[in-house]
Amino acid sequence: MGYGAKLTSKGQTTIPIEIRKFLDLTPGDRIDFVIENGEVKLKAKTRSIMEFAGILGVPATGAGMTIDEIDDAIAQSLADDDRRIVRDWNRHQRASKISDGGRSGTTRKSG
Repeated sequence: MGYGAKLTSKGQTTIPIEIRKFLDLTPGDRIDFVIENGEVKLKAKTRSIMEFAGILGVPATGAGMTIDEIDDAIAQSLADDDRRIVRDWNRHQRASKISDGGRSGTTRKSG
């Protein structure tokens, strides 16, 4: 069964009451319009994050990381990334000097 609605000049419409009841929509709820296989589908986004509690199973047992351990891990990752960037930059600079006969980085005087 289909339901119709009118589009206003501002691009707004009213969702028919039957659809709102079916999707359990209330004022303030979010909805998505999804295009799939040439059709537009309306999907309600009314679920609270709390409804997803336990979806991943039981949390692992044992102590997690402390704030200091997390900070250390982040610092180590940044240091590793910095070393990679410097290494890649130096490699690029060497390749540039080889390809231009060693002239990169030198300034030419215009005459």
